[in-house]
Amino acid sequence: MITSLKVLKQISPEQKFMASVIIVNGGNYLYNLLLGRILGPEQFADAALLITFLLVLSFIAMTFQLSTAKFSVIFENGIFNNFINIIHKYAAITGIVFGFLIITFAGQLQQLFNTQTSLMFILFGIGVPLYFVMSVNRGFFQGIKKFDKLAITYQGEMISRLLLTLALIYIVNLQSSILVALGIALSFVFGLFPFHSEGVQPFKKYQLPIAENKYILKFFILTAFYELSQIIINNSDILLVKHYFDTYNAGLYASLALIGRVVYFVAWMFVMLLLPKVVQRQKDGLSSASILFKYVFYITLLSTSIVIGCYFFPEFVINIMFGKQYISMAPLLWKYAIATSLFAISNIFAYYFLSLDQYIPVIISSLLGILQVVLIILFHDSLLQVVIMQIVAMGILLIFQLLFFAGYQKIAAKHLTKG
Repeated sequence: MITSLKVLKQISPEQKFMASVIIVNGGNYLYNLLLGRILGPEQFADAALLITFLLVLSFIAMTFQLSTAKFSVIFENGIFNNFINIIHKYAAITGIVFGFLIITFAGQLQQLFNTQTSLMFILFGIGVPLYFVMSVNRGFFQGIKKFDKLAITYQGEMISRLLLTLALIYIVNLQSSILVALGIALSFVFGLFPFHSEGVQPFKKYQLPIAENKYILKFFILTAFYELSQIIINNSDILLVKHYFDTYNAGLYASLALIGRVVYFVAWMFVMLLLPKVVQRQKDGLSSASILFKYVFYITLLSTSIVIGCYFFPEFVINIMFGKQYISMAPLLWKYAIATSLFAISNIFAYYFLSLDQYIPVIISSLLGILQVVLIILFHDSLLQVVIMQIVAMGILLIFQLLFFAGYQKIAAKHLTKG
């Protein structure tokens, strides 16, 4: 017992957070897998669409989370107090606007994505404002490196969504997509805890100095621009497949996407740790390239392992995770894993440069996200074509990111030599 306590004390908060992220991602994966098995391909197509909407929402809200995390490191005392209140206010307003739009256009969304009901979008829209407030709260914990509290917010959201959704499906006799939407909306409430309320008074008027205000606005706009590219790259394939293919094939593809994206979900853990470290080292005038190399190595090793596993054991993986009714996707599994692996590695580079206020990779990523959409629109005769188009776009993206990094390092080395 004493030995176990000593071992726990030696584990750093970052390591505990990494373990927590693995548990949360595992729980989210279990949530998707159970829905896929319980609902079957056709009903799972609508559930997967809601999950995709949740991912889109998380990327939009991530602009607020990353901005809060960055400036929680940089700002202090009165300026920080003003900043945290201002960003809480604008996050809530943004959430209300997006929620209102989703509710207002629920009927049109039903027609666009061929869903069985519009009520699923209405219930989802009601919960949207809470998600934005939750993201600012998470950004604060991320910035001040309170990874234990940050972990609890993610765990609360994941566990409540899993248990509530399953309970609703088995107890309530309503359409599954409605129950999934309700489970997602309710999970946002649990994700708000613990909530940092000290000094938060969003109804008061706060101002920031002009220089700080410009810095925040510049970072926020460019981060939002990058998160938009993330939305396009990470979710456009599922949305386009839902539009171009029938419900059955859309459900099959959703299972493929879920398995293939395990690389990206794990890579996100490293992004959460990367940003505050890089910002702090930049603030201290130190090099941060070694941090990047470490995380790129981890993601590359993980990606390679997953691609190899998907290549040699595709039917086993799909059968274990979703069941025999999804087995026709086996030949595509390793190919989709390659696409998501290329994206995950590129993503580490992009967030690294975003932390350093270098925005060319953001523009590159956005252009390649648009290219991916264009390629899928032009070439979607089969699900295989859809996957190949993603490999092409993500391969080009990674090449550009590597070339930019090489150029950036040369410029940095010249500055050091002159210094």
